[in-house]
Amino acid sequence: MPLKFVLRPNEKVIINGAVIGAGDRPGSFFLYNTANFLRGREVLKEEQIDCIEKKLYFVIQLVYIFPEDSVLNLQRFASIMAETREARPDCRDDLEEIERLVEARNYYRALKICRKMFKGGSDASSGAGEGAADGPATDPAP
Repeated sequence: MPLKFVLRPNEKVIINGAVIGAGDRPGSFFLYNTANFLRGREVLKEEQIDCIEKKLYFVIQLVYIFPEDSVLNLQRFASIMAETREARPDCRDDLEEIERLVEARNYYRALKICRKMFKGGSDASSGAGEGAADGPATDPAP
């Protein structure tokens, strides 16, 4: 079964590293095979990083949408994860789950949990916390 997603007018999506934009009207799209994607509202820009949780989100995002650089970014992930564990001992369970998901290469689910850790829950000013999809960002081939 294909994965359906909707883009708002003028919204962008990253699919396997390529940026695709919608026109003036909303549109429905279907992915019929496995693909890594993030809608524009789920993408965190580097200049928006203002806490350790967003730093962790950003590095997972890099691993997810730029798999060709995953070796370096997974090393960064390990370092940032250690910093986050130290800074947020109250989030131990979430951090363990994020680490497990990253090891399993389920980066989208790891990002979803990480978004919930942003101070105050979903941070609308980040762009990465608004309207994130509940479903996985990959879909098996039919």
